[in-house]
Amino acid sequence: MKIRFFDRLISQGTLVIHYPDANTQLIGNGEPKAHIHLRERKVLTRLLSDPEMAFGEAYMEGDWWPGEGGLMALFELYFANASNFGSSRILDIARHALRGLREANTRLRSRRNVHHHYDVDHDLFERFLDEDMQYSCAYFETADMSLEDAQQAKCRHIAAKLCLQPGDRVLDIGSGWGGLALYLARHYDVDVTGLTLSDDQYDYACRRAAEEGLGDRVRFAQQDYREHQGEYDAIVSVGMFEHVGRPQFQKFFDQVARLLKADGRSLIHTIGRSGPPVEDTHGWIEKYIFPGGYVPSLSEVAPCVENTGMSLSDLEVWRLHYARTLACWNDRFQQHRDEFQARLGERFCRMWEFYLLGCQAIFRWGELVVFHLQLAQRNDAVPITRDYLYRDTPDAVRRFDPAEFDQTG
Repeated sequence: MKIRFFDRLISQGTLVIHYPDANTQLIGNGEPKAHIHLRERKVLTRLLSDPEMAFGEAYMEGDWWPGEGGLMALFELYFANASNFGSSRILDIARHALRGLREANTRLRSRRNVHHHYDVDHDLFERFLDEDMQYSCAYFETADMSLEDAQQAKCRHIAAKLCLQPGDRVLDIGSGWGGLALYLARHYDVDVTGLTLSDDQYDYACRRAAEEGLGDRVRFAQQDYREHQGEYDAIVSVGMFEHVGRPQFQKFFDQVARLLKADGRSLIHTIGRSGPPVEDTHGWIEKYIFPGGYVPSLSEVAPCVENTGMSLSDLEVWRLHYARTLACWNDRFQQHRDEFQARLGERFCRMWEFYLLGCQAIFRWGELVVFHLQLAQRNDAVPITRDYLYRDTPDAVRRFDPAEFDQTG
């Protein structure tokens, strides 16, 4: 007996279901084309009964596997037919990336969420990330750019938006393994404080700062952003806001405004949603990869910024950069997959590649992008055109002088 449930869902492309008795069912026609192999026929019933969780879990357990084209072909087929799925959202794993019900992230819960992901295995991250251990979207200025060069381009682009001057005090909220903080101190002669909740990231970043002779200008603290005190010329946060959770959005921006000097600048780099906000959902990635996370729409962030009194001095949207970043990460993960399988197990490897490819798919064909929100305490704290972002050297960046603009003839 063939399952007819998918017939009404696949209007573009072809889904090929391979049953354990060697029978094959073709649904639809043409491209894109994807294959699902079932270990047992009852697996399909499980997938249909709880698609939000079951597709990822069943893949982790080896109950189904993709055929020609791999997982990406399956995700591409889904996005080609996304409008047909409606409320059932079969195969909709990637679409629920980084969102969940448990977003009331207290300080204790935030620490637990961080340890769940970032302290899982240092060698894992060291193998699939770039040499600088940047775990966020890279900035591919040219088509042939390497991951290493694109991550450095990201740091350079962010630094320009912060309009740094020698001696500035900079706060890095969610400093990761320290790459951006060290880059800013090394190239811009600024004093940087980095905040992280991860044990591994803290130890590694402190060690790097000491080894590179930057310990006098870069320091790291294991501290929640809500607990931090100080006053800064610039505040940056890269890839951290996705973990804040909606109930804490206003607290986050209030804290940025509180810590920023009167002429201060801030750059918030976060995954964002190009569409409207979504309903609460406890999805596969929220459970297994990023507990407590939520990807915001611009309409959810803008009011929080407005309430602080800060100016949104610039907004840039990066499209497709994260898809390419994730493709690079997965390529490197696959190069070391046998090593990870021996140490962490096949189930973990399936979980990790499902995460990397699922996220790549939604950045490639879905609604996720990266927002760059440049904030300032005053509307004259940064240049009034974007020309300064594309000069060749840090020395070319200078602070905007409003007197130049106010001159009358």
